[in-house]
Amino acid sequence: MFKDYDNEPIDINHVIKMLLIHDLGEIDAGDTIIYSGETAAIKAQEAAGVARVFGLLPDEQAQYFLMLWQEFELGETAEAKFARAVDRIPPLLHNLHGDGHSWRDNNVAAEKVFSVNSRIALGSEQLLEAIKTKLTDAVSTGLLK
Repeated sequence: MFKDYDNEPIDINHVIKMLLIHDLGEIDAGDTIIYSGETAAIKAQEAAGVARVFGLLPDEQAQYFLMLWQEFELGETAEAKFARAVDRIPPLLHNLHGDGHSWRDNNVAAEKVFSVNSRIALGSEQLLEAIKTKLTDAVSTGLLK
């Protein structure tokens, strides 16, 4: 859906595969709110969870999925940058259309939301600009403090 907003040419099928598997480590590590910061301990738990889940697969398949997961985590390729940008959109839309529920429940300041989500620009400057407009509106209406 957002493919036309990439900063550089990407293989959208590769992006989709990364997006489908990138959260599997959270099966064991749990899902944490991005605004609390990523810690080495959480990342280690996610890596262990991914190793466990992928360990259930045939070796070749496990290695392929592990490579995809690591590519997403590193965020260095054009596909990974775009996948990481797209991954930020749903939680923002949930908050924007859900009365800022997780921002409010976790006392997340507007500055933190803008700062954390600035990484969207690495994969799509156009998406970041569209989101910044929505976030600025959320600040002006009091949805985001």
